[in-house]
Amino acid sequence: MTKTVEEAADVQPVWQRPSGPPKKTKRKSTLGRQDGVAHVFMLPWLLGLVFITSVPMLASLYLSFTNYNIMGSPEWTGLANYERMAGDDRFWSAAQVTATYVLVSVPLQLAFALGLALILDRGLKGLTFYRSAYYLPSLLGASVAVAVLWRQVFGHSGLINQMLEMIGIQGTNWLQNPDTALSTLIILNVWTFGAPMVIFLAGLRQIPEELYEAARVDGASVVRQFGSVTIPLLTPIIFFNLILQTIGSFQAFTQAHVVSGGTGGPVDSTLFYTLYIYQQAFVNFDMGYASALAWVLLLVIALITGVHFLLSKYWVFYGD
Repeated sequence: MTKTVEEAADVQPVWQRPSGPPKKTKRKSTLGRQDGVAHVFMLPWLLGLVFITSVPMLASLYLSFTNYNIMGSPEWTGLANYERMAGDDRFWSAAQVTATYVLVSVPLQLAFALGLALILDRGLKGLTFYRSAYYLPSLLGASVAVAVLWRQVFGHSGLINQMLEMIGIQGTNWLQNPDTALSTLIILNVWTFGAPMVIFLAGLRQIPEELYEAARVDGASVVRQFGSVTIPLLTPIIFFNLILQTIGSFQAFTQAHVVSGGTGGPVDSTLFYTLYIYQQAFVNFDMGYASALAWVLLLVIALITGVHFLLSKYWVFYGD
């Protein structure tokens, strides 16, 4: 049969026809090599997770159901360690001190961090310097050196009392007074607001300027812009910082240990929960009870974090 003119016109010459499906072998091999390199870099972390984190966690879970003082073999006691907490006055004291520390220091720290981020976001000259200067305390906040410095600053003849005497106010021994000892540690935690501040500043830089211009056109004041534009779009950053700082505050240890000399004094006013775990494990060598205390802390942090995530759907705004 002969082809019509139209059919012949639709036939492409051989040299114009595609030779076949595009080759993907090279791309696949490249992706395979990249995945292999990624797995190699992840290997140290995975080994650390298994041998440094997972194995000790499982061991502590077992020890929490035993009576173990290092010198002998663990003796299975069931839930005795957990039942012991109900009648342990120092356990409840440590829980109260830690709860107060978290509930007061975290909101104050985030408020200071957000306030300073708003100031730095106004286009100040030397932004890089100020950002680094304010971030530095967060790198040193949990260090022994800063805790020792804090003990000197708030000591009986420290810098704070000297400044108060200059204006005619009689100072106190802040760290030896049960009414003020915990407050000094709260101030120390608030002082390390650099990390959340940098995160807030990055979030502020992501808010489109067009939204503020539209709000100004509608007659919104600066306060109204802050409440209607800044805060809603910044809620994911606020939520992220809230989770991180809450978990970190529950795990605070170095400050209380150095400032109180490891005792949690005066009168257990700085007895953080983690410090109490340390005392039971490495002072009393009651590893079984210390392991039970540690698992209770883990469960409390997990529960509070879960509640935060459940409540976040009511106030965290994830815009497209």
